[in-house]
Amino acid sequence: MRDTGTYPMKMHPGILSRIKILSEMDISEKQKPQDGRIKIKVDKKEIDIRVSCIPTLYGEKAVMRLLNRANVRVSIDALDFSEKNYKTFLELINQPYGIVLVTGPTGSGKTTTLYAALHEISSVEKNIITVEDPIEYQLPIINQMQVNPKKDVTFANALRAILRQDPDIIMIGEIRDPETAAIAAESALTGHLVLSTLHTNDAPSAITRLTDMGVEPFLLAPSLIGIVAQRLMRKICTKCKEAYTPSKNELKAAGLDMAIEGLKLYKGMGCDDCKHTGYSGRTGIHEIMVVDERIRELITQKASVAELRTAAAKTGYKDMRFDGIKKVIEGITSVEELLRVTKETK
Repeated sequence: MRDTGTYPMKMHPGILSRIKILSEMDISEKQKPQDGRIKIKVDKKEIDIRVSCIPTLYGEKAVMRLLNRANVRVSIDALDFSEKNYKTFLELINQPYGIVLVTGPTGSGKTTTLYAALHEISSVEKNIITVEDPIEYQLPIINQMQVNPKKDVTFANALRAILRQDPDIIMIGEIRDPETAAIAAESALTGHLVLSTLHTNDAPSAITRLTDMGVEPFLLAPSLIGIVAQRLMRKICTKCKEAYTPSKNELKAAGLDMAIEGLKLYKGMGCDDCKHTGYSGRTGIHEIMVVDERIRELITQKASVAELRTAAAKTGYKDMRFDGIKKVIEGITSVEELLRVTKETK
């Protein structure tokens, strides 16, 4: 993100009203939060714009999130999984039943990962139904359902209806409440593969988030099969990429303070191609926690995040910073970017 210009404050009401009209919001409503959507074409590309307006002390504030339809038509190969994580993720989404969660902050690519998974496992023989808020992209041969609270179509109510449609696979855009989480767990236990997302910093935290929401451990333990946590990091611009010798402090901060003789790292110096940012494009970093019998036992005991992480590590779990460090060494991204993206996961 970068600033390209500003406009006078006197234009703010008019611009905001126009945004609300285009996104089909109520322009007379200024005291309640509103969400909307705009569809446009730019250079023959379809762009969805998700709009959020909220009232603040100094007036209304709008945020617009750009979603390029072309970006979601990706295969799992394009998600930049490590070889081990790629294999593990494929194994998880090809299970006949169970819950697979993708977790991370807003804008970390969770929906893209879910859509890539659906693209991988979809076929005309499988009845796949999604419930989303909103439907970000239309997917071929997949039945997509839009949440509409005004008409009592909540995630929970939609899931109940979907289960009467004899689905093989269910994708829930986000687990937001205890009722939805409980129905998802029950669906997995009755022979459905359930894919969904949560907002947590790492994979082990997803388990405690669900139990904190009120999901009973006896439901969660047998239904959950795996959790993917992820972030998006900027890639170093290949046009202005240069090698350098990192300092000891820099290596230590990144977790690279092991002795690596002659280690060279990379950074972008800035050029016209990357608009002098030193970065161009993004890559994903991931961690995957497979839920085995020991983890299930800990879930029933309401174990802490630290206990869950320790148990997972014994079976090969590596946190996403480990994945990020590999991409730093490979020259895909920089130490600064790794620290920026993973600072809360340490």
